[in-house]
Amino acid sequence: MQTTCWRYLPPLTANGRVQMAIDTWLLQQHRLGKQPPCLRFYRWSPPALSLGYHQRRYPQHWQQLTDIDIVRRPTGGRAVLHYQDLTYMIVTSKLSGKIIDVYQYLCEFLIQGWRSLGLELNYGDRGKEYLHNPNCLATSTPADLVTTQGQKLIGSALLKQGNYYLQHGSIQLSQNTQLMTQIFGTPGPIYPPLNYEQDRIIDALLQAAKDCFAIELKTEPLSEREWQQINQQSSYVTL
Repeated sequence: MQTTCWRYLPPLTANGRVQMAIDTWLLQQHRLGKQPPCLRFYRWSPPALSLGYHQRRYPQHWQQLTDIDIVRRPTGGRAVLHYQDLTYMIVTSKLSGKIIDVYQYLCEFLIQGWRSLGLELNYGDRGKEYLHNPNCLATSTPADLVTTQGQKLIGSALLKQGNYYLQHGSIQLSQNTQLMTQIFGTPGPIYPPLNYEQDRIIDALLQAAKDCFAIELKTEPLSEREWQQINQQSSYVTL
């Protein structure tokens, strides 16, 4: 049986508008048959609050935050503070089952990768009370991953267009309780110390992705021409 080959885009640090434009562009290109399934990891600079696509209400004082971008994700869910986290993104297609099945199929590599690093994760079990809380990290749904102590470590969100999917999520590597309190009014969950370098985490997750999805990964950074297309699109990633 022939192994499927996915594109792997090397880690990138950029502002939230650019990151969301890249994710959206990769999904569009995959739908057009111009890109294979893709996997990437990235960081946010400057820090940003990303709002879920349908999240229209949020505290007014967020507009007065300094040195923090506010952007809208193409996916659902509530607001996420991207400051000391690592974001993963998958674009793929031809999956079967309900939405929750897709979530959990795509999250399995996260569980396996962190298990190889010595951290056991499970799916959350909360209902739709997250709709009443602006902070995505404050609740854990069956699409999220929590530690055995119940702390939400990875929150994921999904966009489905036909049988094409974009899923991305925030991996909380550390926290700034002062900033969390300033934004959300509470310090948020306390996370276990994750004493791993970013490269080691990514290597573990890449190996897990290859195993879970039975794929090969071809490393291919964005080309100059692709950057031009993405930059044209980034102006549309607005609130």
